[in-house]
Amino acid sequence: MKKYVITLNRRIFSCLLVLGILQSCDSFENEPLERIQDEDVWASIDSTGTHLMNYLNGIYAYLPTLHNRLGNDYLDSGSDDAVPSVDKNDSPNVNSFRNGRLSARNAVEDNAWSRNYEGIRQANVFLANVDRAHLDVSKTNMVKTWKAEARFLRAYYYFDLIRRWSGVPLIGDKVFSITDNLSLPRNTPDQCADYILSELNAIEKDLYNSSGLADANIGRATNGAAVALRVRLLLFMASPLNNPAGDASKWQKAAEEARKLIDLNVYSLHSDFKALFYTLKNTETIFLRESATSNTVELNNSPVGYQSASYSCKGYTSPSQSLVDAFLTISGKNINEPNSGYDAQNPYANRDPRLGLTVFYNGSNWLNRRVETFEGGMDKPNTPYPQTKTGYYLRKFMGANESSASLANTHHSFIMFRYAEILLSYAEALNEYDPVGSKAAIEDALIQIRKRAGIQADADNRYGLPVTYSQEEMRNIIHNERRIELAFEEHRFYDIRRWRIAENVMNTPVEGMKITKLGDNSFRYERISVQNSVFDAAKMYWFPIPYYEITSNPQLEQNPGWNY
Repeated sequence: MKKYVITLNRRIFSCLLVLGILQSCDSFENEPLERIQDEDVWASIDSTGTHLMNYLNGIYAYLPTLHNRLGNDYLDSGSDDAVPSVDKNDSPNVNSFRNGRLSARNAVEDNAWSRNYEGIRQANVFLANVDRAHLDVSKTNMVKTWKAEARFLRAYYYFDLIRRWSGVPLIGDKVFSITDNLSLPRNTPDQCADYILSELNAIEKDLYNSSGLADANIGRATNGAAVALRVRLLLFMASPLNNPAGDASKWQKAAEEARKLIDLNVYSLHSDFKALFYTLKNTETIFLRESATSNTVELNNSPVGYQSASYSCKGYTSPSQSLVDAFLTISGKNINEPNSGYDAQNPYANRDPRLGLTVFYNGSNWLNRRVETFEGGMDKPNTPYPQTKTGYYLRKFMGANESSASLANTHHSFIMFRYAEILLSYAEALNEYDPVGSKAAIEDALIQIRKRAGIQADADNRYGLPVTYSQEEMRNIIHNERRIELAFEEHRFYDIRRWRIAENVMNTPVEGMKITKLGDNSFRYERISVQNSVFDAAKMYWFPIPYYEITSNPQLEQNPGWNY
């Protein structure tokens, strides 16, 4: 799907804080926003709906870009899974999530509050005006689908807000003008969740059908995407962060919704984990943000020793040792389990194949040579030039360049919902409300994922799953499977919060691996601490609402623990 942004609208609206005040803008246009839209978008001359489609595509443009989107970093670099390779302690950045500098005045630069509310407003403008367009008869049947798309996007933007800030102001279908009172109170988390669910329930049947989706509509919201968003929302609301009393019925609702998507029989796991992320159309992807082919992800994240006249790799992301340790052995066992096959002196041998497809480690193949992250190696030269802090670089999302002479252009569309997430959410929800009765279904979901990953079946055909276990032990298995399967897809950051374990995993130093090459060409491996982390459980489970929003809206209450 082509992305088209109504530049005029974004320029004007960048001056208007949806829940704040009108600020000065040197290039503010004389024409009212609605009049420009009447003339350029909703006009009767647009009989083919071209301008309507362009406007709708502009609403999609508020979806997060995700790859290296936070000052060249992934959101996961603000979790226990990675750190930025480049020191950035002088400005708001992803390190603010671990160094104690996050505040209402010092927000990380993705501007999620204003970005999401801008998307919500644009959706409302579209919904308020789309019926005014005079379309050819052949196009009128599309209006229902276009409305459903706008409402889906609005629902997604609300979800993106509540997973950061909890309850936020709901504005319904209101299109605010400059003269309206923009001081609105926050709705409760349950009110926000109910609104999102009601919207998704109302539009599901009007969205594109996931089955047989035309290539031209890849990237557009489908009925499968609506169900997937409901699954993510219901799982979020059932988790300890939002469900401290442990109401099992909330987990049951999440499991039933995941089962609904499974029973569509449209989606399945893609056979190739590596190719999944650069194959635009496949059986696993439910919803994605499409982008043009490029080698930008490779240039930003490949090890720094790969340099040529045509490219210069920057290695921005340093995955943590704890993430590497989370990956199983080829037998499906944790590296600390008896008979796992793990060798501390050869730590990357006989491991879950997803490890090598997620991180570059010392000895990985890339561009016709071995990655060298040992001290003084080509990819860790120990010069002032930025390089890995942990002994690892990010590999995931990149094309098949192991044996290539140069970095090829590849699809780097970011998958926002995929079937593996649904299977993992299904297993998690079942384990929380019916661990005994749902034992077979839980195991089946995990086995599907491990089998695709390349884990060995072994004689018992259990792919490393234990025969007996407690609910807590299975919970730990599922949590770990989510961590390694969904790494760097913006899940871990929110998972450790909704599980309320961030205070445990984020208050310990991030570790890496110091690798020394010995005279006999063998290597010595030493765990090292590379960066301290601070997580204040009294306030950091929720983001601070930006200072300018609080000061411009007297009814907007700040999250607990954050100063204005």
